[in-house]
Amino acid sequence: MYMKVTITLISVLSFIFLLDFQAKAQCNPSTHTDACIPQLADGFNFVKSYEVDGEGGSKEKIEYSYVFAKGTQYFMNICAPGEGTDGIILSLYDSNRKKVGTSFANGNFNKGIIYPCNATGIYYITFTFEGSQNHCGGAVLGFKR
Repeated sequence: MYMKVTITLISVLSFIFLLDFQAKAQCNPSTHTDACIPQLADGFNFVKSYEVDGEGGSKEKIEYSYVFAKGTQYFMNICAPGEGTDGIILSLYDSNRKKVGTSFANGNFNKGIIYPCNATGIYYITFTFEGSQNHCGGAVLGFKR
C-alpha cells in the first residue's frame, strides 16, 4: 500500500516538475532581440540588446544599466511574441532613479521610447509586466547624435 502511494506521489511530482520546466524553457529572448534589431527607428545605430525573461511570471522586474551620453538621442524598442509588447513595459530612470521615460503611456503599450539625453551618467532600464501572457521578449538600444 505504501509503495503504491509513494510511486503515485513521485509520478505526480515528476509530472508537475516537467510541466513547470517546460513552461520556463519556452522563453527564448534572443529570438526576440534578433527580431528587434532591424526595427530600430531610422537613423539610429544599434548599441546593445536586452533579454527579457520573466521566467513564466516569477520575476516581476528585470533591470539593466547603461551609460548614456549628453547630447545623444537614444531609442529603445521592445519585441515580444505576436503583435505588440505582450504587456512588457520598458521604463527608463536617470542616475538618481528618477523616471525619465516609459513605454506605457495613456493606457497604451508602446513598442518603444525615444530619449534625448541631457546629462551623461548611468541610466537604468527596467522591464515589468502588466497582463503579459508569456513574460518573455527582448529589447534593443540604439543611438544617434
